Amino acid sequence: AESVSREKKMASNAESSNDGGKSVATPPDHAPSLAGSVIEAKDGLGGSNYIRIQNISCTANLGVRLDLKKIALKCRNTEFNPRRFGAVIMRLREPRATALIFASGKMCITGTKSTHNATLATKRFAYIVERVGFKPEEHLDFKVQNIVGTTDVGFPIRLEGLVYAHSMYASFEPELFPGLIYRMIKPRVVFLIFVSGKLVITGARTEEDLRQAFTKLYPVLLDFRKLNVATLPGLPSGGTSNTSTTAQSSTKTKNNDSHREMAEV
Repeated sequence: AESVSREKKMASNAESSNDGGKSVATPPDHAPSLAGSVIEAKDGLGGSNYIRIQNISCTANLGVRLDLKKIALKCRNTEFNPRRFGAVIMRLREPRATALIFASGKMCITGTKSTHNATLATKRFAYIVERVGFKPEEHLDFKVQNIVGTTDVGFPIRLEGLVYAHSMYASFEPELFPGLIYRMIKPRVVFLIFVSGKLVITGARTEEDLRQAFTKLYPVLLDFRKLNVATLPGLPSGGTSNTSTTAQSSTKTKNNDSHREMAEV
């Protein structure tokens, strides 16, 4: 009986994180979820593509002054070096997130891949600070500042033609960076476009901004699709056919030479 009780205590201690060692039963609607980390966007031509959210950056305000040294001493998974950076770095396992907590009460939360997990991580950071002894306000002023997503259009793109036709919005310096930077005005989103067809979308505040931006850009990328793609590196399209014709001609000459030698004999 004592061993069973010890195992229960160890399990409860393992489940609790940064809450003073006491486990708290979490409601099912407060559990981390991967829903929303992949969104579907229309391509504007009747089809659709999937955008995978890689990171969400958000801010919140606890509305109370904090003693960062006290928080760093009483909480686990924290870093605080005031000589290097004037904020406490706190990490969560579930949902996987990192927060920068400043003495003014403001927080920057990064690392989540859905808005549900971002709001949940913000509430958990506020709960941890409350357990230390600082009472935050009920309204945390939560705002999503940036969403980063990636996708693949599935075909190579002529970046030189794209930057020439859309010079007002695009910039391309292949000697400095291999990707084309395309700044869309509405919605206010920035694309990193690579020749392979892979895209990085950043600057969006909502998932709807990601969808609208991709829907507007996809027909433009389709106009600059590479049609003649070399099958082998260093060979133009049709290079294999040229090699095959040269091989056939060489075999024909060899056969003619052998026939001549037989006739002379």
